[in-house]
Amino acid sequence: QSQEVESGGGSVQAGGSLRLPCAASGYTISSQCLGWFRQAPGKDREGVVIIDYNGRTDYADSVKGRFTISTDNAKNTLYLQMNSLKLEDTAMYYCAVCRTCSRDYCRPPSWGQGTQVTVSS
Repeated sequence: QSQEVESGGGSVQAGGSLRLPCAASGYTISSQCLGWFRQAPGKDREGVVIIDYNGRTDYADSVKGRFTISTDNAKNTLYLQMNSLKLEDTAMYYCAVCRTCSRDYCRPPSWGQGTQVTVSS
């Protein structure tokens, strides 16, 4: 089956930056709708951003201007660049291929283990 392996998480001070890579296998990312999602403790998973096969993006209002999704097709890898991090960004972050290209209804074949991002003051 297809899978994604997220990495790059860690602890960072508020205002800092992180870049999360997502290494995909079992499919070619250039032909897919892809997304980053996050889940904070006690909260439901939310869509951070999606990018469709034409490169069109849809960002959550809470991250607009701070986060950027990108792809490296040669490496079959998706990235999330996170700048100006806030305490509220603390969450487990997941990448996924979306069967439905909607930030609110992705329907991935599966979810991986995610990577933890912790922002502190």
